[in-house]
Amino acid sequence: MIEVKEILRLWLEGRSLRAMTPLAGVDRKTARRYVEAAQAAGLTQECGPGQLTDELVGAVVAAVRPDRPRGVGAARESLEGYREQIAAWLKQDLTLAKVHVLLGRRGVMVPYRTLHRYAVTELGFGRRQPTVRVADGNPGEELQVDFGRLGLIPDPVGGGRRVAHGLIFTAVYSRHMFLYPTHRQTLEEVIAGFEAAWAFFGGVFKVVIPDNLKAIVDQADAIDPRLNDSFREYAQARGFVIDPARVRHPRDKPRVERCVQYVRSSFFAGEDFTDLADCRERAANWCAQVAGQRIHGTTCPAEVFAAEEASLLLPAPTQAFAIPVYTTPKVAPDRHVEVARALYSVPGDLVGQRLTARADAHTVKLFRRGQLIKVHPRQEPGRRCTDPADLPTEACAYAMRDLDALARRAAGHGEHIGAYATALLDHPLPWTKMRQVYRLLGLVRRHGAGRVELACQRALEVEAVNVGLIDFDADPRPGKRHHHHRHRPAQHHQLGR
Repeated sequence: MIEVKEILRLWLEGRSLRAMTPLAGVDRKTARRYVEAAQAAGLTQECGPGQLTDELVGAVVAAVRPDRPRGVGAARESLEGYREQIAAWLKQDLTLAKVHVLLGRRGVMVPYRTLHRYAVTELGFGRRQPTVRVADGNPGEELQVDFGRLGLIPDPVGGGRRVAHGLIFTAVYSRHMFLYPTHRQTLEEVIAGFEAAWAFFGGVFKVVIPDNLKAIVDQADAIDPRLNDSFREYAQARGFVIDPARVRHPRDKPRVERCVQYVRSSFFAGEDFTDLADCRERAANWCAQVAGQRIHGTTCPAEVFAAEEASLLLPAPTQAFAIPVYTTPKVAPDRHVEVARALYSVPGDLVGQRLTARADAHTVKLFRRGQLIKVHPRQEPGRRCTDPADLPTEACAYAMRDLDALARRAAGHGEHIGAYATALLDHPLPWTKMRQVYRLLGLVRRHGAGRVELACQRALEVEAVNVGLIDFDADPRPGKRHHHHRHRPAQHHQLGR
């Protein structure tokens, strides 16, 4: 009653709700409800504070906070009939906001805060589950990995300051850790961080437990996550197994989770770095001289690592890893696929189908349903690599501008046809005459090699090297075709006649 009386007194003095709430120590909405109830009971600002009798204040309290026999309001009571349904929804991992919407559809209109208090007190919603300490495993086996935001550092190249993230590696058994600062979380940066970690630890751990980084996990799943093919190949090359943590389950990698805040406060906070290279160098020194020498529980991580883990690691890599790029290009109608902005031919009739392409610094490998079907040397962007064996026989000569093959094909139909084709291609720009040779081969298909052989012989005798002069179906007029030979004037007959 004293609280209510103070709220009403401040209101009678002419103070606004915004001004009275810090003085009365209540929420603005609460103050508004008391003021509105008092006005309904007859309180006015013109009559002064003498109106604040115990009876008036009691009427205001009774209106705003009616008697609750069970200690809860009517809205809270209405939720009891839906207790089992609310519990079932929460077990299905529905958010409490969604449960609030579903209750509203059933006619149960309660404030969200009332529903939240009910779920917390009656159903245990949001309560932390008791933790159980998990054994650390054997020395030299598990390494937990996570990204954490560090802060801003100078960027001399781009100017200004740029966000730096820390790729943190924590040995589960010894708690020895390594920090690799970076601006980006790409596959190349992640692998560079792993390579730096292997150099720092002097070997490779057998199992890596990363967060669901996009550079490592393409599709997260609690049971069977789909890993990035390039990173999987890197793991195979270095000899470790990937066991990603589940999404939003930090307790799957608690050893490294607890290191993120430690890195921010102990290493990064309050420091001035010149650039990313300076940050990386100082991070390596900090890991060896500060983080490694700290007392964790009762032991020193660096000492435990050196005594019990270092000798059990896999050998450290001695050669750089060439990062492959996997894509799924579609075979175009010209029987080529595009990989890294270059074109590569594909054997067989696979037009319209998707292939798996693996590109590294030297080669491009094409796979279909897990089977290797083609290997090409890597080309620069904008270049093309075509194997003539991948193209249809009838199109190979044209696609590759193989003039010799085209002349041999014509010679296969007759001596004079071959000689005529050779004469057509005897030009400073021979590929511009390839269409005439294909037209000559078309005459062979339509009229037979015998008639075309005779026509080519006569044309060579008079040195008439133009396929239009021996075309049996051509009209002498440019761009015209003659379809009725019986009406063709005698003076327009070609040499083929």
